[in-house]
Amino acid sequence: MNAYFTDELQAIYDQTVEFAANEVKPVGEQWEEDGKVPRDVLKQMGALGMFGLRVPTELGGLGMGMLASAAFSEALGSSTFAGFDVTVLVHTDMAGPHLINSGSPEQLERYVPKMLTGEAILSIGVSEPDAGSDVAGIRTSAVRDGDGWRINGTKTFITNAVYGDMTIVAAKTDPDNKYGITMFLVPADTDGFSVAKKLDKHGWRCSDTAELVLEDVWVPDTQVLGTVHRGFYETMRNFQNERMVLVGMGVGAAQAAIDMTNDYTQNRSAFGGTLYDLGAIRQRMAMNQAKVDAVRASMYHAAWLGDQGLDNVKEMSGVKAFGCEVVNQVMYDCIQFHGGLGYMRESAIERMYRDARILPIGGGATEVMLEEVAKRSY
Repeated sequence: MNAYFTDELQAIYDQTVEFAANEVKPVGEQWEEDGKVPRDVLKQMGALGMFGLRVPTELGGLGMGMLASAAFSEALGSSTFAGFDVTVLVHTDMAGPHLINSGSPEQLERYVPKMLTGEAILSIGVSEPDAGSDVAGIRTSAVRDGDGWRINGTKTFITNAVYGDMTIVAAKTDPDNKYGITMFLVPADTDGFSVAKKLDKHGWRCSDTAELVLEDVWVPDTQVLGTVHRGFYETMRNFQNERMVLVGMGVGAAQAAIDMTNDYTQNRSAFGGTLYDLGAIRQRMAMNQAKVDAVRASMYHAAWLGDQGLDNVKEMSGVKAFGCEVVNQVMYDCIQFHGGLGYMRESAIERMYRDARILPIGGGATEVMLEEVAKRSY
């Protein structure tokens, strides 16, 4: 039961869970081996309208709010393949909103249709070797060059950038202002723009992640996204949504892990009964369920605040900090209660345990999120 769900949100959730069960779970292990999510699967999602939840109706989407993204991300988490989840969510809820919020009419007309169908997959290029959560610390620069801009720099940990079609790149355009950043639309085939290497990750194995190099990349003024020198503030505009969907996919995965572990321990014979008969296990799993329920409720409340047009930075930062730590604790207990099987690569819980570790790091580390809460607590 979810008090924030309308019939439409319930339908989105149910459709996504069904898609994950039918189209992801049976073949996800091969994607992990391949290190990518097949494009035809993403196009299939596009054909079902899954990429248009946050896109205005006048641009061909459903024009929904943060609650829709919360429901969508939680449902994706049921796939148990977080690399798949984040491939989708970077496109729809981390990179896509920058285009929707800041794109010119010409940019929207040119790129949104392909974004909706999955023909063009997006990535967001902010993080650098020396700048992650500290967006103002980026070193990639862009200088005026004729009727365009010349960009130089390096980006790292960029999801969807190996096999994607366009990266939204943040670059410093006002060297005298630490916040003087501009966002640029850089198609993958732009001269001087290249994947230096595909990164080999601890988890999220079926998600492609790249280190990017921009060497004298020239883009015309028509590829400037939003207002020159205002990209920092335009980036901040989407941070709460980005944090939320990471929590959402984590909640969906944690619930799946709890369900899997309860089922396993209730059927695993031990000490004349089952593992679930042991109070130490049964009560720990009950506490895990209570914590996941609390994170879920907090996430949807923070999303609801955002949909009301209210400042939800404190609430969303708090649930990002607490929720992602909870997800990791749940995965720890679930792998523990699977015993030796949980340590085997053949078990889903082993993969889910690895996948969860990035959640307290990506999209704003726990420590950064707690500072956001602290600054608003006095």
